[in-house]
Amino acid sequence: MTKIPLMDLTSNFPQIYDEIEEKLKYLIKNTQFIGGEEVKLFEKEYADFCSSKYAIGCSNGTDALVISLKTLGIGPGDIVLVPANSFIATSEAVTQAGARVNFIDVEPESNNMDPQKIREYLKNNKNKKHVKAIIPVHLYGRMANMDEITQIAEEYNLKLIEDSAQAHGALYKSHPPAHFGDFATYSFYPGKNLGAFGDSGALITNNEELYIKAKSYVDHGRMGKKYEHAMEGANMRLDTLQAAILRIKLRYLSQWTEMRINKVGYYMKGLSSINDITLPSQRSDLLQSWHLFVIQTAKRDELQLYLKDRGISTGIHYPIPLHLQPAYKYLSYQKGDFPITEQLSQRILSLPLWPEITEYQIDRICEEIGKFFS
Repeated sequence: MTKIPLMDLTSNFPQIYDEIEEKLKYLIKNTQFIGGEEVKLFEKEYADFCSSKYAIGCSNGTDALVISLKTLGIGPGDIVLVPANSFIATSEAVTQAGARVNFIDVEPESNNMDPQKIREYLKNNKNKKHVKAIIPVHLYGRMANMDEITQIAEEYNLKLIEDSAQAHGALYKSHPPAHFGDFATYSFYPGKNLGAFGDSGALITNNEELYIKAKSYVDHGRMGKKYEHAMEGANMRLDTLQAAILRIKLRYLSQWTEMRINKVGYYMKGLSSINDITLPSQRSDLLQSWHLFVIQTAKRDELQLYLKDRGISTGIHYPIPLHLQPAYKYLSYQKGDFPITEQLSQRILSLPLWPEITEYQIDRICEEIGKFFS
């Protein structure tokens, strides 16, 4: 029995391997390891890809969030609103910046931050005057409801950072991340739609002042001259080797996104007749870049075990809501505080997806799921 992984990072190697090998040999031979032309070119090319003015490469997606918060002046005494349904990187960045995180429930349709719940918090919570920023997460490659979230941010004079770690190439009503927020942040963790060969990330902004400050922060607060520092920053630079790899892979990202969209369509067709599962919703005014393909079922754990026994790997993104994580026990959240997020954590199952997954593999997955429910 041939196994099917949740994600296959080697499938695109034949397409890019020779280019990457040649580029890395050149950089190693010329000892170009920190900064340099590759980083500058990647930042320009990624800004262009994101239809934005500025990009800043950095060490990883979590640091991108920290840099954004620090650049916007968010720190001790401030509260930042984050969806309860996300990876801990979103929330831990807030506390690393010195601020306090509070959680918001998500929409059942999109699994993203619920604007109505943001409004309820800002209207009723005793700590609302300390709220300084919102971080919506564009989960699974689907952008959050940015019309309403942007309106709320403007109404309450809040900073807006779009966590786009899973949303490379996604669009909301023809607009990419950073069109709405002060910053959009990206992760290039190897498993992301645009993945490096290690950790790396980026910030995107259309604000020149924020760009200059963030660009300085990632390199010890340096402003132009070596050993001259306008402020205390951090060592959060983008590695030159990773920038070179990302430049090569960026040329194929639109093609790979289209392949993901086509494979999701094949999944949708193959699973449409199974009444015991809920397929991800789609909207005609969104371009979903499909970092993950996530179904829902009341028999999630049983189905996951059944597929595992048949050589099919799956994932759960995410099994423990943020507000129930041991790390946030000090915030005194209780089970039942965010019912949609908690319900999702018991029902969601990520099926195998990568650009080169074959229709044969998808057919087999759909067939096994059908057998389970029959």
